[in-house]
Amino acid sequence: MSNSPIHSDAIAVMRSEMLDVLENNILPFWIDKMVDYENGGFYGRIDGHMQLHPEAEKGAILNARILWSFSAAYRVLRKPEYLVAATRAKDYLIERFIDKEYGGVYWSLDCKGNPLDTKKQFYAIGFAIYGFSEYVRATGDREALDFAIALYESIEEHAFDTKYNGYIEACTRTWGEIADMRLSELDANYPKSQNTHLHIIEPYTNLLRCLKEMQTSSSCNYVPAIGSVLPVDIAVPVELLDRLEGSLRNLIEIFTDRILNPETHHLDLFFEMDWTRGAGHLESYGHDIECSWLMHEAALVLGDLKVLKKVEKVVREVAQASAKGLRPDGSLIHEANLNTGHVDDDLHWWVQAENVVGWINIYQYFGDEDALQNAIRGWGFIKDKLIDYEHGEWYWSRHADGTLNLDDDHAGFWKCPYHNSRMCLEIIERF
Repeated sequence: MSNSPIHSDAIAVMRSEMLDVLENNILPFWIDKMVDYENGGFYGRIDGHMQLHPEAEKGAILNARILWSFSAAYRVLRKPEYLVAATRAKDYLIERFIDKEYGGVYWSLDCKGNPLDTKKQFYAIGFAIYGFSEYVRATGDREALDFAIALYESIEEHAFDTKYNGYIEACTRTWGEIADMRLSELDANYPKSQNTHLHIIEPYTNLLRCLKEMQTSSSCNYVPAIGSVLPVDIAVPVELLDRLEGSLRNLIEIFTDRILNPETHHLDLFFEMDWTRGAGHLESYGHDIECSWLMHEAALVLGDLKVLKKVEKVVREVAQASAKGLRPDGSLIHEANLNTGHVDDDLHWWVQAENVVGWINIYQYFGDEDALQNAIRGWGFIKDKLIDYEHGEWYWSRHADGTLNLDDDHAGFWKCPYHNSRMCLEIIERF
């Protein structure tokens, strides 16, 4: 990485600004406006016009991402209010979302906390692992560790395809076959997807990092309640580490050898069981840039130099492919269907956040100064166009013509604090 004082100053300014946005814009919104004191956990929705919908369903993804965000923020910044929020999310996830009879997590609950949609979407189970493992990293909590490991075992038992490799999308509550495997109505109904594999490699990486960190200390802290910390010795089973490393190594290979399109260097989105590509020629620029750094992170945490060497080439190729969606103002459009010619050029909040991290990662590890400029321009767009300085948090998106999108949620089933808080934390920790 370049040691230029100009670059160092630019990164220092960005880091300072992101710390301010994290502490004074993103996280306070969720503490002040989304805590459901009547029914527990967090509300399910605030719409784009800042209207609270206390009757809205509560999604596993939203709760798990809140758990990850506040756990990570507490681990890095050690503010007690972040631990309170993280623990609230952890307890609610365990009490309400975990299926005590069959395992896994429910897709959604009603506003009172009763199971609503009981299907087992492995994308959501992955995020629960991500949240629990980050809570362990922040606190040493044994209970969260047990659930993270149990959910890893659930994915390996019920989602892993022993014939063709990879992971399927979803099952019924009792782990049976399900006709509609889609994450949302916007997705194609295929048994395997890039998106679900991305959000399985992400939590597996974090769980492995968590276990490796635990190996380096003789004990960790179990937190049964706020203010009550007891030293508890936790041995990390070697067999579990070996299996998790094997799972992660295999996932990296799936991305490099199956999901990556060798002709375009984009990541294809949907697949049949035998990895035949489906749903047409789609390019998702936000997922490309996000995957570039998450795949790199997985290889770095795995620590296998041979795997890392192979991944480093792919990381740069995928990032450069995503640049097809970059606009002169630094923003990144969502996706395009090359078969139909349809381009989704909305400038989504999550795409902009991943755009910054992905290019910063390229600059940090490969010294690419153009990548740094992409990140700086991307952050400038976020500051100018996406942050809601009046109410807190970020808007869902800007339309390509610059108008603000108020039709989609300010907070909700898919609008969570994870992409934007993670962007801030990545920059804070890396530099």
